[in-house]
Amino acid sequence: MPAVSLVVCVYQERDLLRRLLTRAADCYDDLVVVHDGPDTLNVRAVVAEFGGRFFEHPKIGSLEGQSPFAWKQAAHDWILRLDADEFPSDEMAAWLKQFRAGPEPGENVSGFTCGWPLWNGTRAVSKCWPLGRIFFFHRQRVRFFGMIEQVPIPDGKYQPLDFVLHHQPLRKSYGLRKLIVRKQAYRWRAIIARSLLGKPTDLPCWRWDSGEWSGHWRQLREQPWRTALRGLVMGSLRALRDQWRAERRFFFTAAISGPVHHTMIAREYSRQRRLAKTAPAGEPKKT
Repeated sequence: MPAVSLVVCVYQERDLLRRLLTRAADCYDDLVVVHDGPDTLNVRAVVAEFGGRFFEHPKIGSLEGQSPFAWKQAAHDWILRLDADEFPSDEMAAWLKQFRAGPEPGENVSGFTCGWPLWNGTRAVSKCWPLGRIFFFHRQRVRFFGMIEQVPIPDGKYQPLDFVLHHQPLRKSYGLRKLIVRKQAYRWRAIIARSLLGKPTDLPCWRWDSGEWSGHWRQLREQPWRTALRGLVMGSLRALRDQWRAERRFFFTAAISGPVHHTMIAREYSRQRRLAKTAPAGEPKKT
């Protein structure tokens, strides 16, 4: 029977973490919580309350950057990868209990995906879209580099499940305002752009030893504006298509948010690359 480690990377999200752990009771065998930098709100006490292991790790500034360290601390290979502002639906929780009592999945199954409903700050506005949220995987069957927004890359396949993972942050989970007004979004884009100037192996990695970027990051690095503009058009259209197939309705702002965000990443990367090229030798590069 496969055992499961719930691994959560947090930053000062004490109350949200308590909600998650309450709703995820009996879904895991081992709990690991890694805090990004100093724990000033005593998140440690919440973890102790639920019988978990707490690690205060040096600040990196992103949960993805903390993930390789966090996965290494897990007692089991099956990782339930949740954020503090998420929690499993009743159907997902029941499935996880059955999974732990069942046989080990075949080695070609690297993990599982689910739906991840949109949240407007008060209620869910979609039933299951967007789909494809990677919430559960075998750590020896995935590879990863700690880039913001990067997901584990499977050795085999991800199996889609007809369950949802509730994502209910304190604010709206999508929308252009989140991308344009929120200061954190600009900091994340600056970190992503700065990372793209180097190699993925400069970041914390899990089973990743290649100095080459993969997939979308490689395209964005080589042709930032062409990749961004193509994504702005084709990505928005694909999102609208997928919304209609899953929900029989459209969420236009949500459909364009991702493509707009990646266009802004391309702009920031182009700016930082230009500054890096023009900086005098030996002078620190401005970001």
